[in-house]
Amino acid sequence: MTGSGVIELNAPIEQVWQKLMDPDVLTECILGCKQLELIEEGKYRADLSIGIAAVKGKYDATVSLVDIQAPKSYKLVVHGEGAPGFVDAEGLIELTPIEVEKTALSYNYTAEVGGKVAAIGQRMLGGVAKLLINDFFKKIKKEIETAQRSA
Repeated sequence: MTGSGVIELNAPIEQVWQKLMDPDVLTECILGCKQLELIEEGKYRADLSIGIAAVKGKYDATVSLVDIQAPKSYKLVVHGEGAPGFVDAEGLIELTPIEVEKTALSYNYTAEVGGKVAAIGQRMLGGVAKLLINDFFKKIKKEIETAQRSA
């Protein structure tokens, strides 16, 4: 599965970058994430609980931030395993200033799943992946713009 998109954020690039690098913000914005625990610089252990159709379950996952080019881009790499199967995903997040107080966030992702969850079918999984990605960026946007209004 692959996808891409662009969202416009009403905040300067430095503020967007800080939020995208904050593990507390990432925990709040990743659907089903209960906790991110730092295990080494840029790498976290995550407890994820996600349900896709009739296949629900917990995943022990690692979330890594790699190829960091502050404050322009980084790659988010997720590997999770659990009773429902496995998920491997990579997303490239790039920031571009539009104006002093506006930033464009573009993203490209690839994802692969296996096990019971893969039996659901690629068409449905593509829709679920899009839902998860859209939910993440909607929450990031809300987090950033709420912080910007209260600043």
